[in-house]
Amino acid sequence: MPELQRLRADHAPALLAFERENRAYFARSVPDRGDAYFAEFADRHQALLDEQATGRIHFHVLVAEEGEVLGRVNLVDVEDGSAELGYRIAEKAAGRGLATAAVRRLAELARASYGLTRLTARTTLDNPGSRAVLTRTGFVSTGDLVLDGSPGTSYELLLGAA
Repeated sequence: MPELQRLRADHAPALLAFERENRAYFARSVPDRGDAYFAEFADRHQALLDEQATGRIHFHVLVAEEGEVLGRVNLVDVEDGSAELGYRIAEKAAGRGLATAAVRRLAELARASYGLTRLTARTTLDNPGSRAVLTRTGFVSTGDLVLDGSPGTSYELLLGAA
């Protein structure tokens, strides 16, 4: 079973490979990161690690036994006991329950290690896989929204005290 690991400097090559291999797949459901993301990846990766050290974000990768990155599961905008969840799973790993397991594990870390009491998430209505992951992991819908020009839903998960 792949392991959820906190993002580190040595994840950079496998993470870049993951993003390149899945670029077209991800662009079907979320806005493309753009060419600059890939051209400036090393600097961006270091900037994320620097920001992670402040506690304002918590980035994680889902790593297979051989070191391949199969997904990302992140907490951003950490403030006042709350954070926004985001995740993406490799096309070849989709549909195997990895996103659900990773989101459950990150929710545990959010409460126990990061002291968070509430997670939020957003997804478009045309992304049934993401909506299913959120529902299976205990998130509840908190309302409709427009996300990148498409109709969507916001979600919340209350974690309780650490």
